Amino acid sequence: MRKKVIAGNWKMNNDLNGTVSLISDLKKELNGNNVEVEVIICPPFTSLETASTLLKDSTIKLGAQNMYFEENGAFTGEVSISMIKSVGCEYVILGHSERRTIFNESDQVINKKIKTAIKFGLKPIFCIGETLEEREKGITFKVVETQVQNGLKDLSESDLSNLIIAYEPVWAIGTGRNATPQQAQEVHQFIRGLISKLYSSNFARQLVIQYGGSVKADNAKELLSQPDIDGALVGGACLKADSFAKIINAV
Repeated sequence: MRKKVIAGNWKMNNDLNGTVSLISDLKKELNGNNVEVEVIICPPFTSLETASTLLKDSTIKLGAQNMYFEENGAFTGEVSISMIKSVGCEYVILGHSERRTIFNESDQVINKKIKTAIKFGLKPIFCIGETLEEREKGITFKVVETQVQNGLKDLSESDLSNLIIAYEPVWAIGTGRNATPQQAQEVHQFIRGLISKLYSSNFARQLVIQYGGSVKADNAKELLSQPDIDGALVGGACLKADSFAKIINAV
């Protein structure tokens, strides 16, 4: 039985005061009642140390929103894996559509990041998904397959034991639109089948595949009830403790 995983991607929101306030409110909302669900929050880099301290007495896990694939060096403005591990991160989001589209990250760069995360024991949340144009052209499966194959290139089943895949249709991120539960399930089922072909059916059965894209309290239950949807990568709705807690409780 795959455990449900709900992750909150804060994106470029919340300074230190906002971080303290949101985490305090979230802990009160959950009150330790999320033991059946893996809950992860991913604040901005500037808030990670503060968040780590606040989460010490909590079951909520900490993740970073990105990292660079080099271990150290002259890479002005980048953050290394040792930096985010040193402040208590257990997870890292890689390949988010905003990194792909705004910052032009290629599948090859994302593959390097995944390899570095795995090498140093960080759990990657690997994001994939098609644009509206690609969906309308009917090439969703082709796009997803290419992203998976390139992103996981040269990685073995044992390498990927802590991998989470997050399917996020780009056209549903921050737009208020979301894939129907049936549309989301169809792609999740395809991803699981693809992983089965690339690796093994047993590994595919154990793999956690999240859905992301305008997940809210009022649509979470129906989305999360689909057989191949194992959780959610939540954007805007995770910035308020009550709405994020409702999504978690929908599990």
